[in-house]
Amino acid sequence: MRVLGIDPGLTRCGVGIVDVRPDRTATLVEVVVVRTPPTMPLEQRLLAVGDELERLFDAHRPAAVAIERVFAQQNLNTVMGVAQVSGVALHAAAKRGLPVALHTPSEVKAAVTGYGSADKRQVQAMVARILGLAEVPKPADAADALAIAICHAWRGAPAAPASAGAVDARSLTPAQAAWRAAERSTRASAVPRRLAK
Repeated sequence: MRVLGIDPGLTRCGVGIVDVRPDRTATLVEVVVVRTPPTMPLEQRLLAVGDELERLFDAHRPAAVAIERVFAQQNLNTVMGVAQVSGVALHAAAKRGLPVALHTPSEVKAAVTGYGSADKRQVQAMVARILGLAEVPKPADAADALAIAICHAWRGAPAAPASAGAVDARSLTPAQAAWRAAERSTRASAVPRRLAK
């Protein structure tokens, strides 16, 4: 499953593309940070971000797009920029018929590190580990975009069949193991509710 993750921002927009196999193994395809200067007119900044997103969509043909969900901040200008870039990304994805998911920062942190309150350094370190990179992707917007893509793939990808023997639990990262345990717990608790109806 190829996922394009977006950490939306007007000054810096992180875009990370990963391939994730059914056993949750992730591989880096490309990571880019699109930059626009604050001195540029707003419409030109959005056009620049949109053009680069469309180039990446067409070059890599992702199966899905994941965007960090806008959340409340003190700085209204930052929230507006994030919302505007998110709208550009949603438009570009919709034009191509791509499914889009929005993930909160805590969802992304929990998926990648196993801990919803992890700090940025922990997320960046786990992204590098999951993707087998020698160094943490920089700037932080790059690592965040990759984390969003990994989060979506892990949440949406079906678990490998147990009979296939493809996944050894000892080979999972702590975050992968925590996520798998949470999925099993959710499935197990859902069965009695369905039977009770």
